Amino acid sequence: MSVTPLTVRRRLSPSASRDAALDAARDLLVEVGPQAVTLKAVAARIGRTHANLLHHFGSADELQKALIARMAASITGTIREAVIRSREVHDPAEVVDLTFDAFGQGGAGALASWMILSGNENALDPILTAIHDVVDELVETHDTPGLPIHEETLQLVLMALGDALLGAPMARALGLPRDAARGLARKMLLLDRQAAPSAAR
Repeated sequence: MSVTPLTVRRRLSPSASRDAALDAARDLLVEVGPQAVTLKAVAARIGRTHANLLHHFGSADELQKALIARMAASITGTIREAVIRSREVHDPAEVVDLTFDAFGQGGAGALASWMILSGNENALDPILTAIHDVVDELVETHDTPGLPIHEETLQLVLMALGDALLGAPMARALGLPRDAARGLARKMLLLDRQAAPSAAR
């Protein structure tokens, strides 16, 4: 669904203008794909000039970096709460679904991959930094003997990112349901949870 660009330009603060641009970039990412996240397209979406966006971000690469940094903060904040809940009730389904949705439906996996293929080797840095920070926080407050959060997070994020990039064609090629990788991730975490009490003894 396309959104009609604003026909009347409103005077926005630099912060509000930047936020509006990032909102539009996120919409373009989800609707069209990472290749659509350009200064020109975002400017048209919010009724601003290319020069205005250039002033705020400097280049399309910087716009994409800002977008992925914002998405990383949102993703890890959501996952953090899910991890805490899943450890309290010993059910990993919610944290698996949120992580897979964030990288798949949310577009973070596609954007990061596009940036890497376009020559931006540091595209995943905002996501990895945000994940590292939230994992360190969880280790301090919710770590369980025999159930290391760092290893669990590594497995889950790699599976979610891989599924976002290759999950659909791989599932088709192997004759498996589209959500097969998600189901495997749930089983993996559930086995970890079940094994944790005996490992802690």
